[in-house]
Amino acid sequence: MNLVLRNALAAVAVVSALTLTMTATSTAFAATPKDMLVIATTLDEFSTLDPGEVYELVPEEYVANTYDRLVRVDLKDPAKFNGDVAQSWTVSPDGLTFTFKIRPGLKFHSGNPLTADDVAWSIQRCVLLDKGAAAVLQGIGLTKDNALQNIKKIDDSTVSITTDQKYAPTFVLNVLGAWPASVVDKQLLMSHQKGNDFGNEWLRTNEAGSGAYRLVKWTANDSIILQKYDGYRLPLAMKRIVMRHVPEAASQRLLLENGDADVARTLSPDDLAALTKANKVQVMSMPQATLLYLGLNVKNPNLAKPEVQEAMKWLIDYDGIQKNVTKSTFKVHQTFLPEGFLGALNTNPYHQDVARAKALLAKAGLPNGFNVTMECAALTRTTKSRKPYKRISRKAASRSRSFRATTSRRSRSIARVSTISTLANGQRITSTHTAMRRATHGIRTTRTNPRTRCSHGVIPGTFPT
Repeated sequence: MNLVLRNALAAVAVVSALTLTMTATSTAFAATPKDMLVIATTLDEFSTLDPGEVYELVPEEYVANTYDRLVRVDLKDPAKFNGDVAQSWTVSPDGLTFTFKIRPGLKFHSGNPLTADDVAWSIQRCVLLDKGAAAVLQGIGLTKDNALQNIKKIDDSTVSITTDQKYAPTFVLNVLGAWPASVVDKQLLMSHQKGNDFGNEWLRTNEAGSGAYRLVKWTANDSIILQKYDGYRLPLAMKRIVMRHVPEAASQRLLLENGDADVARTLSPDDLAALTKANKVQVMSMPQATLLYLGLNVKNPNLAKPEVQEAMKWLIDYDGIQKNVTKSTFKVHQTFLPEGFLGALNTNPYHQDVARAKALLAKAGLPNGFNVTMECAALTRTTKSRKPYKRISRKAASRSRSFRATTSRRSRSIARVSTISTLANGQRITSTHTAMRRATHGIRTTRTNPRTRCSHGVIPGTFPT
């Protein structure tokens, strides 16, 4: 029984997460059926099941398992791509038009054939719906004004997509390999269309895909049940996937220990350490493309100064946070792109240097520091992973969540407390991909998030000052 655990603890520095795969070494407890995967996670992000409207991580995982798309990122090498419904593809000499040949014989869960018309219509639909997911496709210049012209069915097995300008082919394929480009069953959705909603109202609570699994039942804030699609072109180890809404880490851990769940998504380093010490699991670490960072509002005149931004980078105890707070779940990564991606830099030039930070503040004309209010949020829904954050957040709140950016011992302490609490919201970085895939093809996730709330100089070590 494989136990895959992933934590979303926040840290002060930009950090990249580690996915921990834990294999049980004890058979003293009951186990879930061998052909069923039970995931203890949180499902409160679900407000819709329509891939053209979905914009959160766990719903994206649902979409990745129930819908196909043109291509997918190669999980072993994120710089490469594998065809999904696309059998092959070419790029025009000017780099603007991508032409895809669709695999023959594909069918949706409904039994309807999957053709180039479905592929083109699905991508057009997402753009024309103009909901959150459309922002990803807008990244390659696909808009409501040009979608019908730039996304075309050439024949029953060929689709062409033309971008507004020349981009790196890997970028275009990343976009077309993300969940907004999921292929939906045009015939089925048109039968449920109301007005000009492209079947959106119906698809918010139903499914119209051709992916490895089909939807059996969704009960909001309770569970999602998926069943193996017997017509899928690849072998699947799991016949059924059950995602259970279990918001508390203690409950997730108990389910794991009792063999009632195979996967838990929000266990803390303390939970992992305890399970390992009890010799109930074997832990293996693997990278996950998730970055957490501290954001500075550059509309604040002090935070807009490059010297202040640089000073903030030198005030943070990166190694201390990684070793004492996030432990086995994250490692320091001070650049924008996750490790392993094309263009990623793996150097970490910053460390805590208070004297250098003080000099930079003086250079910015702020030798005595300044006051700024930091927004704080609960770090996580889990129970055991709240320490020491729960205590820190309360302490920071009692001090009105402001700190003085000077180098006195007291001021440094308050600054660090506020900064840690600020990162408790766990914001996500743009263009992250492929969070986790079960080796047996039991569950796949691909994530590309174009939203970013950072400004130049916010991410330590990312932007020159």
